[in-house]
Amino acid sequence: MTEIHGGQRVAVLADSQNLYHSAQSVYSRNIDYSTMLEKAVQDRVLTRAIAYVIRADSPEEESFFEALRDIGFETKIKDIKTFGDGSKKADWDLGMSLDAVSLADHVDTVVLCSGDGDFARLCSHLRHEGVRVEVMSFGSSTATELIESADAFLDMGEREETFLL
Repeated sequence: MTEIHGGQRVAVLADSQNLYHSAQSVYSRNIDYSTMLEKAVQDRVLTRAIAYVIRADSPEEESFFEALRDIGFETKIKDIKTFGDGSKKADWDLGMSLDAVSLADHVDTVVLCSGDGDFARLCSHLRHEGVRVEVMSFGSSTATELIESADAFLDMGEREETFLL
């Protein structure tokens, strides 16, 4: 495992839907993205910070997207798809994975801000490529296989006062 040091180049990839639903369902609160980004970087060199968000035509979402950009995140926005039966779907799993793999040659560490177990295989791949992988999410809603596949796991639920608004 690569140790943390000041010269490391870091990419932070935030699965906003996953974080939002975890924070709301468990704590009925919102994420402090500014603090999350600061703690993810830890005095290292931030190469990219990307927040993957879903447009749901909610009145406050544009101000949320703007706030993310003000904090330092690039925002990648996907619209919800509504199917003929009325069901809806929108996720960024593939997009986040492709970005992480593309960034692997340009960073030393990828911080995945998500609890989605679908990213466990991505963690294994990145580690095989020599990239340190850190996961930040809420332990109570994070897949065990994701935690086990990362070099480090920060349970944001153990520090509610730091990571929640």
